[in-house]
Amino acid sequence: MQHISPLWHDPETHLARRQPDHPILYFSPRVLHQTAARFQTGFPGLVTYAVKANPHPAVLANLVAAGVGAFDVASPGEMAAVRAASPTAVMHYNNPVRSLAEVQAGIAYNVASWSVDELSELEKLVDVPRDCEIAVRFALPVTGAAYDFGSKFGAAPEQAVELLKRVAAEGWTPSLCFHPGTQCEDPSAWGKYIIEASRICKAAGVKIDRLNVGGGFAANRDGVAPDLEQAFYAIADAVEVGFGTELPALICEPGRAMVSEAFTLAARIKGIRKGGEVVFLNDGIYGGLVDIRDMGLPGRVHVVAGDGSHRIAQATPRVVFGPTCDSLDRLPDGLPLAQDAQVDDYVLFPGLGAYSSAMSTQFNGYGLSDVVTVMELTAEASR
Repeated sequence: MQHISPLWHDPETHLARRQPDHPILYFSPRVLHQTAARFQTGFPGLVTYAVKANPHPAVLANLVAAGVGAFDVASPGEMAAVRAASPTAVMHYNNPVRSLAEVQAGIAYNVASWSVDELSELEKLVDVPRDCEIAVRFALPVTGAAYDFGSKFGAAPEQAVELLKRVAAEGWTPSLCFHPGTQCEDPSAWGKYIIEASRICKAAGVKIDRLNVGGGFAANRDGVAPDLEQAFYAIADAVEVGFGTELPALICEPGRAMVSEAFTLAARIKGIRKGGEVVFLNDGIYGGLVDIRDMGLPGRVHVVAGDGSHRIAQATPRVVFGPTCDSLDRLPDGLPLAQDAQVDDYVLFPGLGAYSSAMSTQFNGYGLSDVVTVMELTAEASR
């Protein structure tokens, strides 16, 4: 008989009853469905999901159930994960550097759209069927994101012109794509890329079929929900300005912004030292908190006692270490935790659905692997 996991009401209830001594991700399918609907309603084009952000089977299955039918994949492993979730899902292979074996895997998985940013990479795709789309990926020195992807991927505009000509001449469906960088909070960044995309098309003399505006949509990190709609409007306006009456179809590939809010991470306090100035957790930068190391401290953290109640004393900045024997296993200094926090309490980190389980290791025998499904991501939601 198939085992069906229990559905808990909220993390606090689960923590109080089970007293887990390992880090846990709490997943709300309801929140994920709401976010998917927000993108599908607001974005003026096709919404795909960047699997790298969180490839958990429950995430992929719920996105398919929410009507997401296309996925951005970066490896054969992600292709297999998508195919397990849906036999008919459309896959876009937008990692522009591939081995020949990976190219053959993409062909075997019937990848519909590929990206390139260099002639040598395009030459690897000689066996890709000519009814597929190939999008030329370009990069600009545009600011506004937490960190830039252009240092690794993306052709300069003049190189993109030549690549686009070659793609069209070889008989593939020509398109363009870019990525404004992760956690992009400046809608004008998309506008600058889109205007440059129109110039590339004009210089190449090629009419593109679609324009992929990437991911980069901001997630909630400081307690203030990002204005995704403002980015959607900026994208639609820029396409009209740049392309006039010959509008390409649009694609986006959110990862972080799609899945972040659907998960809350719970870590347990293992030790408190130096009069409360230093706290040790059972998760850290080698586990589900790795993204905090790169993105900075979140603005939303809650301390929960063993009975499930929230500590309400004033929060003070702490030095926080993870559980491993490596002294580098340390969050950026100053994480605010309630003054009355105690050993065996839990620290809840909302909005950690992206790049938590996906990047967690098992270093020193620690790591993040347990996902618990809940109706609400905090008991406060039902009060």
